[in-house]
Amino acid sequence: MCGRFVITSAPEALRQVFSYIEQPNFPARYNIAPTQPVPVVIVENGSRHFRLMRWGLLPSWVKDPRKFTLLINARAETVQEKPAFKNAIRRRRCLIPADGYYEWQNRGERKQPYFIHPSAGGPMGFAGLAETWMGPNGEEVDTVAIITAEASTGMSVLHHRVPVTIAPDHFGQWLDCSSDSASDVMTMLAAPADGTFAWHPVAMAVNKVANDDAQLILPISAEEAAVEQVKPTRAPRKVVVSEDDGQGSLF
Repeated sequence: MCGRFVITSAPEALRQVFSYIEQPNFPARYNIAPTQPVPVVIVENGSRHFRLMRWGLLPSWVKDPRKFTLLINARAETVQEKPAFKNAIRRRRCLIPADGYYEWQNRGERKQPYFIHPSAGGPMGFAGLAETWMGPNGEEVDTVAIITAEASTGMSVLHHRVPVTIAPDHFGQWLDCSSDSASDVMTMLAAPADGTFAWHPVAMAVNKVANDDAQLILPISAEEAAVEQVKPTRAPRKVVVSEDDGQGSLF
């Protein structure tokens, strides 16, 4: 799954990688969480554009968002069948720029957070699905979810799901929804090969959404991690998200 992620690349560097028209300026983010606005790259009128969308997809047919489960992730295996995603996978595919994300590994009573990032460095593009929800008074909310797949053997030690990333040379194909079909992109929805990502344990300060600074992604030693494991802590906030199996709960 993917419940928190990081954007550290400079805005112009991301613009060069993703080739969108706009020239946005935004600060580095070290603890992006569901319901927050996130950068999204999408094709509109034949060109790539940068948009801000709420992380947590709302299908257009939802009547009352307050009664609808927050969808931050979409399972690759069922994305073509699930009512919430089957239109978006055909018509509203997008990319979510990121430089890494966090995952929590079970360790007794507390879960150890890890920062996961491309082994080769640089930004990556999560496979995303976008929808615009329109309210009864004409209000519009652009929303997005990140597609996940079954983890490869190496990454499964952290979690059984991983976000799907799209290779840069496949950006164009992924974003092209002109055929109103997903048949030519489904093979992209697979876990990254072992070795694509590296990871290290980080401090439990990342558990608190309000914390958002460069210290969060720094590695901690085994000794420091052991000390944190025995510190008293408040119960972590839970957000129920995604589909019928509860996929995407933050902790």
